[in-house]
Amino acid sequence: MSKNILDMRNTVQIGIVVRDIEESLQNYAEFFGVEKPQWFWTDDYSKAHTKFNGRPTKARAKLAFFELGPLQLELIEPDENPSTWREFLDKNGEGIHHIAFVVKDMDRKVEELYRKGMKVIQKGDFEGGRYAYIDTLRALKVMIELLENY
Repeated sequence: MSKNILDMRNTVQIGIVVRDIEESLQNYAEFFGVEKPQWFWTDDYSKAHTKFNGRPTKARAKLAFFELGPLQLELIEPDENPSTWREFLDKNGEGIHHIAFVVKDMDRKVEELYRKGMKVIQKGDFEGGRYAYIDTLRALKVMIELLENY
């Protein structure tokens, strides 16, 4: 068996793009039998430095998280600006957008994935870290997100 590219085996998050975060939060809270978490906006460009397909974008999204033991379920309602979330919703409708992994040395991981034909679609910063969505659709049939915490 070849080396694990991400140097780990733990999935930490599944991200689902939705049209209406309030409705989706209610449905998931009822399904899981838990309290509905609050949603919040991602940071604007001045803090997030978001780039989509290599270009700066003002894209933002409403996010909410369900903590399900070792796995986190993320709900994402994108705004209208260009982003991987908006593109996914417009092309595919609601559904699973990504599987996320926490990594160390993200730059090295991104470079290694690029050499395998998997390029960064969107990247940005968040309080305490940064993220990168990698186009792994052809090989893995789902996008992956790399999360690096500072």
